[in-house]
This record gives sequence, structure tokens and C-alpha cells, in this order.
Amino acid sequence: LITLVLYWVIQFRWKDGQRLPFAWRGTGRVALEKQWNLHPVLMVTGFIYCMGQAMLVYRSCRCCRRIYNKLLHTFFHILAIPCVVLGFLAAWDYHSLRVDKDGNADPIPHFYSIHSWLGLLTMGLFLLQFLVGVLSFLLLLCCESATARYRAALVPIHSTAGTTTFLLAVATAVAGLTEKAFFELSVTYPGWVRYMQGAAPEDLPSIGGIPYSSAHFLESVVLNVMAASLALLGVLMPLMLWTPQFRNRTQQSH
Repeated sequence: LITLVLYWVIQFRWKDGQRLPFAWRGTGRVALEKQWNLHPVLMVTGFIYCMGQAMLVYRSCRCCRRIYNKLLHTFFHILAIPCVVLGFLAAWDYHSLRVDKDGNADPIPHFYSIHSWLGLLTMGLFLLQFLVGVLSFLLLLCCESATARYRAALVPIHSTAGTTTFLLAVATAVAGLTEKAFFELSVTYPGWVRYMQGAAPEDLPSIGGIPYSSAHFLESVVLNVMAASLALLGVLMPLMLWTPQFRNRTQQSH
């Protein structure tokens, strides 16, 4: 999935083809577009890859002691934090500092879309989960016997909330891809179906006099494949996490 996102950014979002497809707080329209490119890459890396790996490691790792599973689980969540923070700042700056083709300020309102609302909810739940997890399952180990009942009662809540956070991240990513597809491709977005059926490019919708091309077709398909891959992960991950055969022996005995 990360490879697909990188391919989309490099192939379709790297407009000038110079240096790197990414930038950080540069000046000008092109630099801001390159900074926005960090947003999908970092958010998918943090929320989908790192958080997914954290859950899978804790559920399935059979070769380590339980405390090592917890530390590895925490480590992947720690890796997700800078990805999420930088990804959020990349989008925030893009909205705040956006300029038009003439260089005049043309900011986009913050938190107006379904994608942004779901993103805020996901980040809030992730932060709450992380703080509760570190406090309850790592720091309270210093009083292991006294807090055993509390930690045991919290496990199913923490697991359910973790899966919910992951599914919210998937929904947020799909909403973001949908939003970008309609913003960038606009009326050309549904044209890929007729293009596959053999319709001539001049008979398909176009933007600004630019005729429909194979690039429009390919970007539409790539966006759809990314969204479908995310949806598939949203189905497979809960199945793997909650299937008893997939858990390590220690968890199966509790």
C-alpha cells in the first residue's frame, strides 16, 4: 500500500519532476504542493502500516516473552507518532499558506470536510489509546500484583478501541482519496470506465481544454486500487486480530 501511495505521488503529484517530490516549508506554489505530498505518505505509514504492525506483532508473535511483545507493540506506535504529526502539519501548512497562480494568498479552510473530521477523531483516539496503554500496561507493571485485576479488565477495552482506531484510519484515508479524486480529476474521474470500453479521448470529459488521456485513466484506476486495498485491509485486519488461532499462546490461555 505504501508503494502504491509513493507511485501515485511520484507519477501524478510530482509536477515539475525536479529534485524530490517532497519539500518542507518552502516558498511558492510548487513547494507547497510538494509539502502536501508528504501528507498521504506519512499518514498511511503512521496510521496504517505502523499501527497495523503494532497490533499484528502483539497478537501473533510467538517467539518472545510477553514484555518484549509489549515493548515492540509500543515501539511501532512510537514510530507512528512523528509520521502522524508531520503529516498533519504538511496538510495544515498547505491549507494555510496556499497561493493562487498569481502568487496571491488563497487559503483553504481547515476542518471543513468529512476527511478532516474523521482525521481529528482518529488522531484523538490514537493519542488516548497510546497514553492509556503506556500508563496501564507498562508503567503500572511496577505494581504488577496490585494492578493485575485492573489491567486484565482493561485488555478487551484496549483491544477493541485499538481495532476501532485502525478502522477509523482506514475510513479517513478512503475519504481523503475520494476527496482528492474529485478535486484533481473532477469531471474526468468517471471517464476511465468509458475509456476502457474503447471510447475516443475526444468524446470523454476534459478540464481546461486538456483532452482526456491515458494519464487520467491511470490515475483514476490507481486511486481506486488504493481505496480498495485500504478497504480490504479494513476487513482482513480485524479477522486476523480476533481469530483465536492467530493469537500467541499466552493470549490464548487468558
